Amino acid sequence: MSVFKNVIVYRIEPSWSQTSTQAEEALGANRFVACGPSQEKSAGWTEPRGEENGPLVESIGGQWLLEYMIESKALPASVIRRKVEERAAQIEATTGRKPGKKEKRDLKEDVTHELLPLAFTKHARIMVWIDPAERRLVVNASNVSRADEVVTSLVQCLEGFSVALLQTQMEPAAAMSEWLSSQEPPAGFTIDRECELRASDESKSVVRYAKHALDIEEVRQHIADGKRPTRLAMTWDDRVSFELTDAMVIRKIVFLEGTDSAVANKGGKEDNFDADAAIATGELGQLVPELLEALGGEMQLGASAADAANDTVAKLKAQGGKSPGTSANGPTAKELADETAPF
Repeated sequence: MSVFKNVIVYRIEPSWSQTSTQAEEALGANRFVACGPSQEKSAGWTEPRGEENGPLVESIGGQWLLEYMIESKALPASVIRRKVEERAAQIEATTGRKPGKKEKRDLKEDVTHELLPLAFTKHARIMVWIDPAERRLVVNASNVSRADEVVTSLVQCLEGFSVALLQTQMEPAAAMSEWLSSQEPPAGFTIDRECELRASDESKSVVRYAKHALDIEEVRQHIADGKRPTRLAMTWDDRVSFELTDAMVIRKIVFLEGTDSAVANKGGKEDNFDADAAIATGELGQLVPELLEALGGEMQLGASAADAANDTVAKLKAQGGKSPGTSANGPTAKELADETAPF
């Protein structure tokens, strides 16, 4: 399903329990309505299949697909500023005084209100996937602020709904450092040819590799010098390529040639919604758990940082990677304990 390009994954709290029918009714109270003439923004839930007056919750193979629509009007700041200056000049010419700050703010509001009916509108459609059985929420967004808007609406609409961002026992940046230093990625994954390394000191220096081999001494030296990976391109099981970030965002998702999803995406413009949704949720439904396992598993409430670090070391050894406590370039077990500490 091509709409899943960049995803942020949440864990749904165990207390929530609703049927798709109940969710449909609840989301209907916040169905998307287009902006009015003087309205800057409107947001709400719309039909994921794109059929007018269709269901807001599509249940396919037990997976729920929703879509959140955001409509906003864009007014160039330069146009508003020019109009405000023109009106301020008219007031000065008429009254002999310059408008103060408060009056200029009022002028800006008046100008904005008058120009909104003429503004161009922009639409953003955000696909949302709820896996009730695995208690997983996946939002097709590349930044947390946009995903937060969607999550806020779900919390407001669905009774008892609560989520938390996935927390792994090993910080993604620490894991990516280890994989690049040892050149031993976790089982089932390969390292591709794109990476960004960023210094955490005052220099804030950044090194980016694009279409470049990463199994070189230069990369290992950057990590040894203290630079941390902020994003790394990888492939899972020769089926899905993606980019992992230090904020646990899975970006640039591509279903590779030869997978059922790649074939389905070439099927033409006819409605393949059910097939595409089943394939995408099936592929990502396997990728996400394996990626979590590669990062040491989910952080369990009440687990100490030292326990999390020791467990991560054991998992990396089991995967064939070097122990972070003995790697010259990777983080030590003590450093892992510091990085995974909840506070």
